[in-house]
Amino acid sequence: MLGEFDIIARYFAPPDNTASMAGIALGPGDDCALLSPAAGAELAVSVDTSVVDVHFPGDAPPEAIGHRALAVALSDLAAMGARPRGCLMALTLSHAEPDWLERFAHGFRDLGRRTATPLMGGDVTRGPLSVAVTVIGEVPAGQALRRTGAVPGERLAVTGTLGGGHGGLRMWQAGGHDLEDPLLAAYLKPMPQLQAGLALRGLASAALDVSDGLLADLGHLCRSSGVGANLDMTRIPLAPTLEMTLGSEAALHAALNGGDDYQLLVSVPDTAWEEARRRCAEYDVMLTDIGHVVAESGIQGVPATLHVTGWQHFTGDGP
Repeated sequence: MLGEFDIIARYFAPPDNTASMAGIALGPGDDCALLSPAAGAELAVSVDTSVVDVHFPGDAPPEAIGHRALAVALSDLAAMGARPRGCLMALTLSHAEPDWLERFAHGFRDLGRRTATPLMGGDVTRGPLSVAVTVIGEVPAGQALRRTGAVPGERLAVTGTLGGGHGGLRMWQAGGHDLEDPLLAAYLKPMPQLQAGLALRGLASAALDVSDGLLADLGHLCRSSGVGANLDMTRIPLAPTLEMTLGSEAALHAALNGGDDYQLLVSVPDTAWEEARRRCAEYDVMLTDIGHVVAESGIQGVPATLHVTGWQHFTGDGP
């Protein structure tokens, strides 16, 4: 039977994931990892916990669980305009099954390689399945994107499309398990918008990622900036096949309240708008204008039937 140190050595400390990465003075294997921050940079640090049957289905492919656990944590770095430096993972398992661990580690490591996010250390323990990932990023001092800073008159915009995460969850719950389907891929294997975050640095006045639903996250941005918003429902970019799968009204509801999209929501001054679109386009990222920041508090332009509270733990409120 595999013990925790066997699991770490076999699946999470491969030879290519060592302190040879730039800026990592000491990688896995000691009590702590050691970083060497670049001169003039600030570290951006965030932790995200994924719990079985709360954030992902227990019968999801292990490689998708590994990918998703890292992706949702990296999305927070994207929202800050930070470049990843590395990550830590605390993995809790009910049992150690070699095939499951191999596939989980493959999904986690593959996204780590694609995003230059080496695993620098962590912990393995026994209990109900959960994955807690701490990501460390770097941003030039004073240049991090924040939720504060939105100004009345600025454009509100989102990267990519919305509603795919919620649509994919509904498909999985209905028995559709084809991971090639774009909705299921959006839910189980989201891609953090790291390049867009870097591209929007210095242009966006405020930003955050869309994890709890567009309206809920827009509410966070508005409260942090002390402003309100006016949305144009006709401009909300819906995920491909979402309307065909759910119907028009349910698709819009998913885009506004479903969450799990991990796109970026930003406030951009008119003077920077064309440059923001151009920079995002360089990375094949669509940036869509969906409304404006206004001085009055609250979110305007949303039909009452679609304006509900996004997901919140413990309260039970959600789509």
